[in-house]
Amino acid sequence: MPAPAIIKIARLRLSAGAIYRLGVASRSVAAIIGGYVLAALVTMLLSVSLPMARSEAVMTATLLSFAIYTCAVLWVFATRSALRAWLGLLMPAAVIAAILQWMDALSWSLA
Repeated sequence: MPAPAIIKIARLRLSAGAIYRLGVASRSVAAIIGGYVLAALVTMLLSVSLPMARSEAVMTATLLSFAIYTCAVLWVFATRSALRAWLGLLMPAAVIAAILQWMDALSWSLA
């Protein structure tokens, strides 16, 4: 009985230009999606924790979210690597989401 055929998968070789373009694409996605998620979570945290009337807290948090989103986008493109950019957005987002979950302020339901 012959040995099963082993199919060798050729390694994908990317040029330096392609690697650079993939890094920029990854940073762009991180800036757009990750920055939005981080700004939204910070807005939710500030909305429930600022010591003022609810409507004023929401308005203040919403106004600050524009600055937070802008800083996140700038930071993503200022880091050395796309991995660092992703981690720098996802780690604070996870911490803030955990704090919101602990405060029972994060609603996971779709209703």
